[in-house]
Amino acid sequence: MMRPHQNLPRSGPEREALREKGQFWTPDWVAEAMVGYALAGGSESIFDPAVGGGAFFRAAKVVGQELGRTCRLLGTEVDPQALEEAHAGGLSESDLGLVELRDFVLNPPPGPFKAIVANPPYIRHHRLPATLKAKLRSFGMRLIGQPLDGRAGIHIYFLLRALQLLDPEEGRLAFIMPADTCEGVFAPILWGWVGRQYRIEAVVTFDAEASPFPRVDTNALVFMIRRTPPLAEFLWARCIEAGTEELKKWTLSGFRYRPKRGLVVHRRELAEGLSTGLSRPPLKVRLAGPTLLDFATVLRGIATGANDFFFLTQKQAQALGIPGAFLARAIGRTRDVPADVVDEKLLAELEVSGRPTLLFCPDGRPPDRFPAGVRRYLEEGERQGLAERPLIASRRPWYRMEVRKAPPVLFVYLGCRNARFVRNPAAVVPLTGFLCIYPRSEDRLFLEKLWSVLSHPATVENLSLVGKSYGSGCIKVEPRALERLPLPEDVVRKAGLPTQLRSVQRVLPLQ
Repeated sequence: MMRPHQNLPRSGPEREALREKGQFWTPDWVAEAMVGYALAGGSESIFDPAVGGGAFFRAAKVVGQELGRTCRLLGTEVDPQALEEAHAGGLSESDLGLVELRDFVLNPPPGPFKAIVANPPYIRHHRLPATLKAKLRSFGMRLIGQPLDGRAGIHIYFLLRALQLLDPEEGRLAFIMPADTCEGVFAPILWGWVGRQYRIEAVVTFDAEASPFPRVDTNALVFMIRRTPPLAEFLWARCIEAGTEELKKWTLSGFRYRPKRGLVVHRRELAEGLSTGLSRPPLKVRLAGPTLLDFATVLRGIATGANDFFFLTQKQAQALGIPGAFLARAIGRTRDVPADVVDEKLLAELEVSGRPTLLFCPDGRPPDRFPAGVRRYLEEGERQGLAERPLIASRRPWYRMEVRKAPPVLFVYLGCRNARFVRNPAAVVPLTGFLCIYPRSEDRLFLEKLWSVLSHPATVENLSLVGKSYGSGCIKVEPRALERLPLPEDVVRKAGLPTQLRSVQRVLPLQ
Protein backbone atom coordinates (compact mmCIF):
# COMPACT_ATOMS: atom_id res chain seq x y z
CA MET A 1 0.00 0.00 0.00
CA MET A 2 3.02 2.22 -0.34
CA ARG A 3 2.98 4.10 2.96
CA PRO A 4 5.42 4.72 5.84
CA HIS A 5 6.56 1.90 8.09
CA GLN A 6 6.21 2.43 11.83
CA ASN A 7 9.88 3.44 12.18
CA LEU A 8 9.54 6.28 9.66
CA PRO A 9 8.04 9.76 10.14
CA ARG A 10 4.26 9.91 9.70
CA SER A 11 3.89 13.69 9.42
CA GLY A 12 5.59 16.74 8.00
CA PRO A 13 7.38 17.21 4.67
CA GLU A 14 8.89 13.72 4.52
CA ARG A 15 5.50 12.07 4.96
CA GLU A 16 4.07 14.26 2.24
CA ALA A 17 6.97 13.42 -0.04
CA LEU A 18 6.28 9.72 0.48
CA ARG A 19 2.62 10.23 -0.32
CA GLU A 20 3.59 12.01 -3.52
CA LYS A 21 5.49 8.89 -4.55
CA GLY A 22 2.47 6.64 -4.51
CA GLN A 23 0.72 5.63 -1.31
CA PHE A 24 -2.52 4.35 -2.81
CA TRP A 25 -4.85 1.53 -1.82
CA THR A 26 -5.47 -1.45 -4.09
CA PRO A 27 -8.50 -0.96 -6.38
CA ASP A 28 -11.47 -3.26 -5.85
CA TRP A 29 -11.20 -5.12 -9.17
CA VAL A 30 -7.64 -6.21 -8.32
CA ALA A 31 -8.23 -6.82 -4.60
CA GLU A 32 -11.22 -9.08 -5.30
CA ALA A 33 -9.21 -11.11 -7.83
CA MET A 34 -6.40 -11.59 -5.33
CA VAL A 35 -8.80 -12.59 -2.56
CA GLY A 36 -10.55 -14.88 -5.03
CA TYR A 37 -7.32 -16.81 -5.55
CA ALA A 38 -6.63 -17.08 -1.82
CA LEU A 39 -10.14 -18.24 -0.94
CA ALA A 40 -10.38 -20.66 -3.86
CA GLY A 41 -8.35 -23.06 -1.73
CA GLY A 42 -11.25 -23.42 0.71
CA SER A 43 -10.05 -21.20 3.57
CA GLU A 44 -12.68 -19.76 5.93
CA SER A 45 -10.44 -16.82 6.88
CA ILE A 46 -8.09 -14.37 5.26
CA PHE A 47 -5.05 -12.65 6.74
CA ASP A 48 -3.73 -9.23 5.65
CA PRO A 49 -0.35 -8.29 7.18
CA ALA A 50 -0.74 -4.59 6.25
CA VAL A 51 -4.47 -3.85 6.58
CA GLY A 52 -4.25 -0.11 5.97
CA GLY A 53 -7.42 1.15 4.32
CA GLY A 54 -8.94 -2.33 4.36
CA ALA A 55 -9.18 -2.97 0.61
CA PHE A 56 -8.71 -6.72 1.01
CA PHE A 57 -11.15 -6.96 3.91
CA ARG A 58 -13.83 -5.30 1.80
CA ALA A 59 -12.93 -7.61 -1.08
CA ALA A 60 -13.15 -10.65 1.21
CA LYS A 61 -16.68 -9.70 2.25
CA VAL A 62 -17.71 -9.40 -1.41
CA VAL A 63 -16.02 -12.59 -2.58
CA GLY A 64 -17.14 -14.53 0.51
CA GLN A 65 -20.74 -13.59 -0.25
CA GLU A 66 -20.30 -14.74 -3.85
CA LEU A 67 -18.94 -18.07 -2.58
CA GLY A 68 -21.74 -18.40 -0.04
CA ARG A 69 -19.59 -18.32 3.05
CA THR A 70 -18.56 -15.88 5.77
CA CYS A 71 -14.87 -15.09 5.89
CA ARG A 72 -13.03 -14.27 9.13
CA LEU A 73 -10.90 -11.15 8.73
CA LEU A 74 -7.48 -11.31 10.38
CA GLY A 75 -4.60 -8.92 10.08
CA THR A 76 -1.87 -6.67 11.43
CA GLU A 77 -1.18 -2.96 11.06
CA VAL A 78 1.37 -0.54 12.50
CA ASP A 79 -0.49 2.73 11.95
CA PRO A 80 -3.78 3.40 13.80
CA GLN A 81 -4.45 6.30 11.44
CA ALA A 82 -4.57 3.89 8.54
CA LEU A 83 -7.28 1.89 10.31
CA GLU A 84 -9.30 5.09 10.58
CA GLU A 85 -9.25 5.16 6.79
CA ALA A 86 -10.56 1.60 6.83
CA HIS A 87 -13.46 2.71 9.04
CA ALA A 88 -14.14 5.62 6.71
CA GLY A 89 -14.12 3.17 3.80
CA GLY A 90 -17.04 1.22 5.22
CA LEU A 91 -15.53 -1.39 7.53
CA SER A 92 -17.10 -1.78 10.97
CA GLU A 93 -15.53 -2.27 14.39
CA SER A 94 -16.49 -5.92 14.08
CA ASP A 95 -14.74 -6.21 10.70
CA LEU A 96 -11.53 -4.86 12.23
CA GLY A 97 -11.90 -6.58 15.60
CA LEU A 98 -9.21 -9.18 14.90
CA VAL A 99 -6.61 -6.72 13.59
CA GLU A 100 -3.54 -6.45 15.82
CA LEU A 101 -1.34 -3.36 16.06
CA ARG A 102 2.06 -4.93 15.60
CA ASP A 103 5.06 -5.05 13.28
CA PHE A 104 4.35 -7.99 10.98
CA VAL A 105 7.96 -8.53 9.90
CA LEU A 106 9.89 -8.06 13.15
CA ASN A 107 7.13 -9.04 15.62
CA PRO A 108 4.98 -11.46 13.63
CA PRO A 109 1.77 -13.13 14.81
CA PRO A 110 1.98 -16.86 15.54
CA GLY A 111 0.27 -18.16 12.39
CA PRO A 112 0.14 -20.21 10.29
CA PHE A 113 -2.44 -18.76 7.90
CA LYS A 114 -4.31 -20.58 5.16
CA ALA A 115 -4.85 -17.50 2.97
CA ILE A 116 -2.64 -14.39 2.99
CA VAL A 117 -3.32 -11.37 0.80
CA ALA A 118 -1.35 -8.12 0.91
CA ASN A 119 -0.18 -4.92 -0.66
CA PRO A 120 2.88 -4.39 1.57
CA PRO A 121 4.41 -0.98 2.22
CA TYR A 122 6.67 0.03 -0.65
CA ILE A 123 9.52 1.95 0.88
CA ARG A 124 12.80 2.07 -1.01
CA HIS A 125 15.89 0.95 0.83
CA HIS A 126 17.53 4.37 1.12
CA ARG A 127 14.60 5.61 3.24
CA LEU A 128 14.97 2.83 5.79
CA PRO A 129 16.98 3.58 8.96
CA ALA A 130 20.25 1.65 9.15
CA THR A 131 19.18 -0.19 12.30
CA LEU A 132 15.96 -1.37 10.66
CA LYS A 133 17.81 -2.49 7.51
CA ALA A 134 20.21 -4.52 9.64
CA LYS A 135 17.34 -6.30 11.40
CA LEU A 136 15.59 -7.03 8.12
CA ARG A 137 18.71 -8.45 6.52
CA SER A 138 19.36 -10.59 9.58
CA PHE A 139 15.84 -12.03 9.33
CA GLY A 140 16.28 -12.73 5.62
CA MET A 141 19.61 -14.43 6.26
CA ARG A 142 18.11 -16.72 8.88
CA LEU A 143 15.20 -17.68 6.62
CA ILE A 144 16.82 -18.30 3.25
CA GLY A 145 20.40 -19.00 4.31
CA GLN A 146 22.09 -16.08 2.58
CA PRO A 147 21.78 -12.30 2.83
CA LEU A 148 19.84 -10.25 0.34
CA ASP A 149 21.45 -7.20 -1.19
CA GLY A 150 20.99 -4.06 0.91
CA ARG A 151 18.87 -2.47 -1.82
CA ALA A 152 15.93 -4.75 -1.04
CA GLY A 153 13.02 -2.66 0.25
CA ILE A 154 10.78 -3.56 3.16
CA HIS A 155 8.17 -5.08 0.83
CA ILE A 156 10.61 -7.92 0.11
CA TYR A 157 10.74 -8.84 3.79
CA PHE A 158 6.94 -8.70 4.06
CA LEU A 159 6.86 -11.34 1.33
CA LEU A 160 9.44 -13.52 3.08
CA ARG A 161 7.65 -13.36 6.43
CA ALA A 162 4.30 -14.12 4.81
CA LEU A 163 5.74 -17.14 3.02
CA GLN A 164 7.18 -18.35 6.31
CA LEU A 165 3.76 -18.07 7.99
CA LEU A 166 1.85 -19.73 5.16
CA ASP A 167 -0.01 -22.87 6.23
CA PRO A 168 1.98 -25.99 5.23
CA GLU A 169 -1.25 -27.63 4.12
CA GLU A 170 -1.35 -25.88 0.72
CA GLY A 171 -1.71 -22.36 2.07
CA ARG A 172 -2.18 -19.66 -0.58
CA LEU A 173 -0.65 -16.22 -0.87
CA ALA A 174 -1.45 -13.30 -3.18
CA PHE A 175 0.81 -10.22 -3.02
CA ILE A 176 0.74 -7.13 -5.20
CA MET A 177 4.23 -5.64 -5.37
CA PRO A 178 6.41 -3.38 -7.55
CA ALA A 179 8.34 -4.79 -10.49
CA ASP A 180 11.64 -4.29 -8.70
CA THR A 181 10.67 -7.35 -6.64
CA CYS A 182 11.92 -9.46 -9.53
CA GLU A 183 14.26 -6.99 -11.24
CA GLY A 184 16.51 -5.83 -8.38
CA VAL A 185 20.00 -7.19 -7.78
CA PHE A 186 18.57 -9.30 -4.95
CA ALA A 187 16.02 -10.98 -7.25
CA PRO A 188 18.00 -14.08 -8.32
CA ILE A 189 18.62 -15.13 -4.71
CA LEU A 190 15.06 -14.29 -3.63
CA TRP A 191 13.23 -16.05 -6.44
CA GLY A 192 15.66 -18.96 -6.59
CA TRP A 193 14.72 -19.69 -2.98
CA VAL A 194 10.98 -19.11 -3.51
CA GLY A 195 10.95 -21.27 -6.63
CA ARG A 196 12.56 -24.17 -4.76
CA GLN A 197 10.39 -24.00 -1.65
CA TYR A 198 6.95 -23.01 -3.00
CA ARG A 199 4.77 -23.33 -6.08
CA ILE A 200 4.62 -20.10 -8.08
CA GLU A 201 1.22 -20.60 -9.68
CA ALA A 202 0.63 -17.31 -11.47
CA VAL A 203 2.09 -13.87 -12.03
CA VAL A 204 -0.09 -11.02 -13.31
CA THR A 205 1.40 -7.98 -15.01
CA PHE A 206 -0.41 -4.81 -16.08
CA ASP A 207 -0.11 -2.70 -19.21
CA ALA A 208 0.19 1.04 -18.59
CA GLU A 209 -3.46 1.49 -19.63
CA ALA A 210 -4.56 -1.08 -17.04
CA SER A 211 -2.31 -0.04 -14.14
CA PRO A 212 -3.85 -0.47 -10.68
CA PHE A 213 -1.90 2.64 -9.61
CA PRO A 214 -1.99 4.96 -12.63
CA ARG A 215 -0.43 7.88 -10.76
CA VAL A 216 2.45 5.88 -9.31
CA ASP A 217 5.83 5.71 -11.02
CA THR A 218 6.20 1.96 -10.75
CA ASN A 219 4.80 -1.14 -12.40
CA ALA A 220 2.73 -3.46 -10.21
CA LEU A 221 2.69 -7.26 -10.35
CA VAL A 222 0.49 -9.77 -8.55
CA PHE A 223 2.20 -12.94 -7.33
CA MET A 224 0.07 -16.00 -6.53
CA ILE A 225 1.97 -18.67 -4.62
CA ARG A 226 1.03 -21.93 -2.85
CA ARG A 227 2.84 -23.80 -0.12
CA THR A 228 3.05 -27.03 -2.03
CA PRO A 229 5.78 -28.69 -4.12
CA PRO A 230 6.82 -26.54 -7.10
CA LEU A 231 5.97 -27.32 -10.72
CA ALA A 232 8.08 -26.82 -13.83
CA GLU A 233 5.55 -24.35 -15.30
CA PHE A 234 3.52 -21.34 -14.17
CA LEU A 235 0.92 -19.00 -15.64
CA TRP A 236 1.97 -15.51 -16.71
CA ALA A 237 -0.88 -13.10 -17.41
CA ARG A 238 -0.91 -9.63 -18.96
CA CYS A 239 -3.83 -7.43 -17.98
CA ILE A 240 -4.58 -4.99 -20.80
CA GLU A 241 -7.85 -3.50 -19.54
CA ALA A 242 -8.65 -2.13 -16.09
CA GLY A 243 -11.82 -2.58 -14.09
CA THR A 244 -13.24 -5.76 -15.64
CA GLU A 245 -14.40 -8.94 -13.88
CA GLU A 246 -12.17 -11.16 -16.01
CA LEU A 247 -9.24 -11.25 -13.61
CA LYS A 248 -11.49 -12.26 -10.70
CA LYS A 249 -13.31 -14.91 -12.75
CA TRP A 250 -9.96 -16.36 -13.74
CA THR A 251 -8.58 -16.61 -10.19
CA LEU A 252 -11.84 -17.84 -8.63
CA SER A 253 -12.04 -20.65 -11.20
CA GLY A 254 -8.65 -21.99 -10.26
CA PHE A 255 -7.36 -20.60 -13.59
CA ARG A 256 -9.72 -22.81 -15.61
CA TYR A 257 -11.81 -19.88 -16.89
CA ARG A 258 -10.67 -18.58 -20.29
CA PRO A 259 -10.72 -14.78 -20.24
CA LYS A 260 -12.77 -13.23 -23.02
CA ARG A 261 -11.32 -9.73 -22.86
CA GLY A 262 -8.67 -7.66 -21.16
CA LEU A 263 -6.49 -10.56 -19.95
CA VAL A 264 -3.93 -12.55 -21.96
CA VAL A 265 -2.53 -15.70 -20.33
CA HIS A 266 0.65 -17.64 -21.23
CA ARG A 267 1.97 -20.88 -19.82
CA ARG A 268 5.70 -20.55 -19.17
CA GLU A 269 8.53 -22.71 -17.97
CA LEU A 270 9.52 -21.69 -14.45
CA ALA A 271 13.26 -21.84 -15.21
CA GLU A 272 12.80 -19.50 -18.17
CA GLY A 273 10.61 -17.11 -16.17
CA LEU A 274 13.08 -16.88 -13.32
CA SER A 275 15.96 -16.36 -15.74
CA THR A 276 14.19 -13.75 -17.86
CA GLY A 277 12.48 -12.06 -14.92
CA LEU A 278 8.89 -12.61 -13.82
CA SER A 279 7.95 -9.03 -14.73
CA ARG A 280 9.11 -9.50 -18.33
CA PRO A 281 7.34 -11.32 -21.16
CA PRO A 282 8.64 -14.74 -22.15
CA LEU A 283 11.57 -14.81 -24.55
CA LYS A 284 10.63 -16.23 -27.91
CA VAL A 285 14.20 -17.36 -28.51
CA ARG A 286 17.13 -17.95 -26.25
CA LEU A 287 19.49 -14.98 -26.54
CA ALA A 288 23.03 -16.26 -27.04
CA GLY A 289 24.47 -13.61 -29.34
CA PRO A 290 26.66 -10.58 -28.67
CA THR A 291 26.09 -8.17 -25.81
CA LEU A 292 27.17 -4.59 -25.28
CA LEU A 293 30.03 -5.81 -23.09
CA ASP A 294 31.58 -7.42 -26.18
CA PHE A 295 32.10 -3.94 -27.63
CA ALA A 296 32.12 -1.50 -24.71
CA THR A 297 32.23 -1.08 -20.94
CA VAL A 298 29.82 0.97 -18.85
CA LEU A 299 30.22 3.22 -15.81
CA ARG A 300 27.70 5.39 -14.00
CA GLY A 301 27.92 9.15 -14.27
CA ILE A 302 29.58 11.32 -11.62
CA ALA A 303 27.86 11.54 -8.23
CA THR A 304 28.71 14.98 -6.80
CA GLY A 305 26.76 14.73 -3.57
CA ALA A 306 25.71 18.38 -3.97
CA ASN A 307 24.88 19.43 -7.52
CA ASP A 308 23.86 22.90 -6.35
CA PHE A 309 27.46 23.46 -5.20
CA PHE A 310 29.56 21.54 -7.72
CA PHE A 311 27.49 22.05 -10.90
CA LEU A 312 27.84 25.63 -12.15
CA THR A 313 26.91 27.95 -14.98
CA GLN A 314 29.64 29.82 -16.82
CA LYS A 315 28.51 33.05 -15.17
CA GLN A 316 28.77 31.50 -11.71
CA ALA A 317 32.25 30.14 -12.39
CA GLN A 318 33.44 33.52 -13.64
CA ALA A 319 31.93 35.39 -10.69
CA LEU A 320 33.58 32.96 -8.28
CA GLY A 321 36.94 33.30 -9.97
CA ILE A 322 37.39 29.56 -10.56
CA PRO A 323 40.07 28.87 -13.21
CA GLY A 324 39.24 26.59 -16.13
CA ALA A 325 41.72 23.98 -14.89
CA PHE A 326 39.22 23.14 -12.11
CA LEU A 327 36.17 22.96 -14.38
CA ALA A 328 34.94 20.24 -16.74
CA ARG A 329 32.13 20.61 -19.23
CA ALA A 330 29.25 18.48 -17.99
CA ILE A 331 25.62 17.58 -18.48
CA GLY A 332 23.32 16.99 -15.50
CA ARG A 333 19.62 16.57 -16.14
CA THR A 334 18.22 14.09 -18.63
CA ARG A 335 15.63 16.63 -19.75
CA ASP A 336 18.50 18.93 -20.76
CA VAL A 337 19.15 16.46 -23.59
CA PRO A 338 15.93 16.35 -25.63
CA ALA A 339 17.50 14.63 -28.66
CA ASP A 340 20.17 11.98 -29.22
CA VAL A 341 23.21 14.25 -29.27
CA VAL A 342 25.14 16.55 -26.92
CA ASP A 343 26.93 19.10 -29.11
CA GLU A 344 28.18 22.68 -28.89
CA LYS A 345 24.83 24.04 -30.02
CA LEU A 346 23.01 22.30 -27.17
CA LEU A 347 25.52 23.52 -24.57
CA ALA A 348 25.15 27.11 -25.82
CA GLU A 349 21.36 26.84 -25.58
CA LEU A 350 21.61 25.53 -22.02
CA GLU A 351 23.87 28.39 -20.98
CA VAL A 352 21.48 30.97 -22.47
CA SER A 353 18.62 29.37 -20.51
CA GLY A 354 20.61 29.55 -17.26
CA ARG A 355 21.35 25.85 -16.98
CA PRO A 356 24.73 24.74 -15.53
CA THR A 357 27.20 23.14 -17.93
CA LEU A 358 30.40 23.15 -15.83
CA LEU A 359 31.44 20.67 -13.15
CA PHE A 360 33.62 22.08 -10.38
CA CYS A 361 36.21 19.34 -9.96
CA PRO A 362 38.97 20.14 -7.47
CA ASP A 363 41.59 17.48 -6.92
CA GLY A 364 42.92 16.17 -3.60
CA ARG A 365 45.56 18.82 -2.87
CA PRO A 366 45.43 20.69 0.47
CA PRO A 367 43.15 23.77 0.49
CA ASP A 368 46.00 26.24 0.79
CA ARG A 369 47.50 25.04 -2.50
CA PHE A 370 44.46 26.04 -4.58
CA PRO A 371 44.11 29.41 -6.35
CA ALA A 372 42.31 32.08 -4.34
CA GLY A 373 38.96 31.70 -6.08
CA VAL A 374 38.87 27.96 -5.53
CA ARG A 375 40.00 28.33 -1.93
CA ARG A 376 37.24 30.86 -1.14
CA TYR A 377 34.60 28.64 -2.70
CA LEU A 378 35.75 25.58 -0.74
CA GLU A 379 35.55 27.66 2.44
CA GLU A 380 31.96 28.50 1.51
CA GLY A 381 31.28 24.77 1.11
CA GLU A 382 32.67 24.18 4.59
CA ARG A 383 30.35 26.85 6.01
CA GLN A 384 27.39 25.13 4.33
CA GLY A 385 28.29 21.86 6.04
CA LEU A 386 28.81 19.97 2.79
CA ALA A 387 31.56 17.86 4.31
CA GLU A 388 28.96 16.24 6.58
CA ARG A 389 26.63 15.07 3.81
CA PRO A 390 26.56 11.26 3.51
CA LEU A 391 28.14 10.80 0.08
CA ILE A 392 30.57 13.70 0.39
CA ALA A 393 31.71 12.62 3.85
CA SER A 394 33.09 9.40 2.36
CA ARG A 395 35.56 11.29 0.17
CA ARG A 396 39.07 12.19 1.29
CA PRO A 397 39.25 15.15 1.18
CA TRP A 398 35.55 15.94 0.97
CA TYR A 399 35.88 18.20 -2.08
CA ARG A 400 37.82 15.77 -4.26
CA MET A 401 35.59 15.12 -7.25
CA GLU A 402 35.21 11.82 -9.08
CA VAL A 403 36.94 11.77 -12.46
CA ARG A 404 35.59 10.39 -15.71
CA LYS A 405 37.04 10.48 -19.18
CA ALA A 406 34.42 12.00 -21.50
CA PRO A 407 32.61 9.01 -23.04
CA PRO A 408 31.81 8.99 -26.79
CA VAL A 409 28.32 7.69 -26.01
CA LEU A 410 25.96 8.36 -23.11
CA PHE A 411 22.94 6.39 -21.99
CA VAL A 412 19.93 8.14 -20.48
CA TYR A 413 18.65 5.89 -17.71
CA LEU A 414 16.85 8.09 -15.20
CA GLY A 415 13.59 10.01 -15.46
CA CYS A 416 10.44 9.28 -17.39
CA ARG A 417 11.69 10.10 -20.85
CA ASN A 418 12.46 7.16 -23.08
CA ALA A 419 15.71 5.42 -22.19
CA ARG A 420 18.06 6.01 -25.09
CA PHE A 421 21.64 6.27 -26.29
CA VAL A 422 23.13 9.72 -26.91
CA ARG A 423 26.17 10.75 -28.95
CA ASN A 424 28.62 13.03 -27.18
CA PRO A 425 30.68 15.04 -29.71
CA ALA A 426 30.92 17.90 -27.19
CA ALA A 427 32.94 15.56 -24.93
CA VAL A 428 31.03 16.41 -21.74
CA VAL A 429 31.21 14.32 -18.59
CA PRO A 430 27.79 13.21 -17.30
CA LEU A 431 26.29 13.27 -13.84
CA THR A 432 24.25 10.41 -12.42
CA GLY A 433 21.26 10.75 -14.73
CA PHE A 434 23.43 9.16 -17.40
CA LEU A 435 25.71 6.18 -17.89
CA CYS A 436 29.09 6.42 -19.62
CA ILE A 437 29.72 4.03 -22.51
CA TYR A 438 33.39 3.46 -23.36
CA PRO A 439 33.89 1.56 -26.65
CA ARG A 440 36.75 -0.92 -26.70
CA SER A 441 38.27 0.87 -29.68
CA GLU A 442 38.70 4.59 -30.34
CA ASP A 443 38.79 4.10 -34.09
CA ARG A 444 36.35 6.56 -35.67
CA LEU A 445 34.88 4.00 -38.08
CA PHE A 446 34.37 1.52 -35.20
CA LEU A 447 32.51 4.21 -33.22
CA GLU A 448 30.23 4.92 -36.18
CA LYS A 449 29.43 1.24 -36.58
CA LEU A 450 28.74 0.81 -32.87
CA TRP A 451 26.48 3.86 -32.86
CA SER A 452 24.45 2.43 -35.74
CA VAL A 453 23.88 -0.69 -33.64
CA LEU A 454 23.03 1.14 -30.41
CA SER A 455 20.58 3.52 -32.07
CA HIS A 456 18.79 0.73 -33.94
CA PRO A 457 15.15 0.24 -32.79
CA ALA A 458 15.75 -3.50 -32.26
CA THR A 459 18.57 -2.75 -29.81
CA VAL A 460 16.52 -0.16 -27.95
CA GLU A 461 13.64 -2.66 -27.72
CA ASN A 462 15.97 -5.12 -25.96
CA LEU A 463 16.47 -2.66 -23.08
CA SER A 464 13.31 -4.07 -21.50
CA LEU A 465 15.15 -7.40 -21.11
CA VAL A 466 17.77 -5.96 -18.75
CA GLY A 467 16.14 -2.90 -17.16
CA LYS A 468 13.92 -2.23 -14.18
CA SER A 469 10.43 -1.26 -15.27
CA TYR A 470 8.51 1.69 -13.88
CA GLY A 471 5.16 3.33 -14.59
CA SER A 472 4.13 4.51 -18.07
CA GLY A 473 6.65 2.27 -19.78
CA CYS A 474 9.73 3.87 -18.17
CA ILE A 475 12.73 1.69 -17.46
CA LYS A 476 15.99 2.12 -15.57
CA VAL A 477 19.10 0.19 -16.53
CA GLU A 478 22.05 -0.08 -14.16
CA PRO A 479 25.65 -0.22 -15.49
CA ARG A 480 26.22 -3.97 -15.18
CA ALA A 481 22.76 -4.69 -16.59
CA LEU A 482 23.44 -2.43 -19.59
CA GLU A 483 26.62 -4.38 -20.30
CA ARG A 484 24.41 -7.49 -20.59
CA LEU A 485 22.18 -5.80 -23.19
CA PRO A 486 21.66 -8.26 -26.08
CA LEU A 487 22.62 -6.76 -29.45
CA PRO A 488 20.64 -8.22 -32.37
CA GLU A 489 23.04 -10.39 -34.35
CA ASP A 490 21.67 -9.31 -37.73
CA VAL A 491 22.07 -5.65 -36.79
CA VAL A 492 25.65 -6.22 -35.60
CA ARG A 493 26.47 -8.15 -38.76
CA LYS A 494 24.93 -5.51 -41.04
CA ALA A 495 26.91 -2.77 -39.27
CA GLY A 496 30.12 -4.65 -40.01
CA LEU A 497 31.24 -5.01 -36.40
CA PRO A 498 33.52 -7.95 -35.57
CA THR A 499 31.91 -10.88 -33.76
CA GLN A 500 33.57 -10.06 -30.47
CA LEU A 501 35.98 -7.46 -29.13
CA ARG A 502 36.48 -8.41 -25.49
CA SER A 503 40.08 -9.27 -26.22
CA VAL A 504 40.77 -5.72 -27.43
CA GLN A 505 42.63 -3.51 -24.94
CA ARG A 506 39.90 -1.48 -23.23
CA VAL A 507 40.11 2.31 -23.07
CA LEU A 508 40.46 3.21 -19.40
CA PRO A 509 37.47 5.36 -18.38
CA LEU A 510 39.07 6.63 -15.18
CA GLN A 511 42.05 8.96 -14.96
